[in-house]
Amino acid sequence: MSQLTWILIASYFLGCIATGFYLVRIRIGKDVREMGSGNIGARNVGRVLGSSGFWITLVGDFAKGAAAVWVARYFTADNHVTALAMLAAVLGHVWPIQLRFRGGKGIATSLGALAVCDFHLALTFVGLFAVIYLILRRTTLGGLVAFACLPLASMFMDHDPLKVVLISILAGLVLLAHRKNLVEEITSFVLRRNPETKADQPIK
Repeated sequence: MSQLTWILIASYFLGCIATGFYLVRIRIGKDVREMGSGNIGARNVGRVLGSSGFWITLVGDFAKGAAAVWVARYFTADNHVTALAMLAAVLGHVWPIQLRFRGGKGIATSLGALAVCDFHLALTFVGLFAVIYLILRRTTLGGLVAFACLPLASMFMDHDPLKVVLISILAGLVLLAHRKNLVEEITSFVLRRNPETKADQPIK
């Protein structure tokens, strides 16, 4: 197999290291996907195990994304290959083969990978999130909108077309994994801004 194939396979399996799932399994012997929101990410693990579970999962998921890109960069100087490794790691987190493709939603893993793949774009995400959070006052919605803005940010940073496409795919993966949350967040935000609007109002 080619070097690219090995890098992508290694990145995918690094992404498959489900920090939250194994942490809960080790500590209390249960499947975190059957608890709380059913997600293996830091927020749900935090609900089950407390703040220590949250931080261990967050750091672990961030680190595996960063490690996947670092390994790719060790073997090649091709920025497109490192971006593909980033996508492979996120795919492994969201759809891990050993968990029958029921994984997490990719925020921490994406940010870890992005921090190594393109530190300036990662900082741009942080800036976008801060501004959007100040406007919306919603953490999840702010993060998802910031991810949705990353392709535009990549274009404004004069990245080549292929890199813009790869960043767009990354943003799409995260939004796809959060599709239910996105609908819930938008609905909640609209209802909060317009409390008199209720879905169960009788038709007159």
